[in-house]
Amino acid sequence: MRVRVLLVDDDALVRAGLSMILSSAEDLEVVGEADDGSRAVAAVRQHRPDVVLMDIRMPEMDGITATAALCRLDAPPHVIVLTTFQADEPTRRLATLTDREREVALAVGSGASNAEVASSLFMSEATVKAHVSRLLAKLDVANRVHIAIVVHDAHQP
Repeated sequence: MRVRVLLVDDDALVRAGLSMILSSAEDLEVVGEADDGSRAVAAVRQHRPDVVLMDIRMPEMDGITATAALCRLDAPPHVIVLTTFQADEPTRRLATLTDREREVALAVGSGASNAEVASSLFMSEATVKAHVSRLLAKLDVANRVHIAIVVHDAHQP
């Protein structure tokens, strides 16, 4: 039996990363996404997920308000709150990078493949792979999606 999951976050990059990670699990199925709390309630009614991964900070209806609305539904889904705060200071983490590593991180953050990064930054794919490996270590992250999230968070106002 597969657990049906709905992703709720106003950041498309975060939703895409979570979807990619969760889709690799055989017992999980991402059944839908929403970019706001009010759309989350509608998506729950439409998709009937078992679990909702809910961000707290969203522009129109926040995750706390949306979770309260979901709890009032007949047979409400389980809600897991996922959110990021500036506690780890991603700008400071990027400051530890060399200029070239920062360029590679920005390219990876935009969703570019190793080949695309190599072409745009005039380097070999092997060099890009080496830079990505160093980024994973320096930023203390597990994969390219996490690099993209750190880059994104560092550029938030």
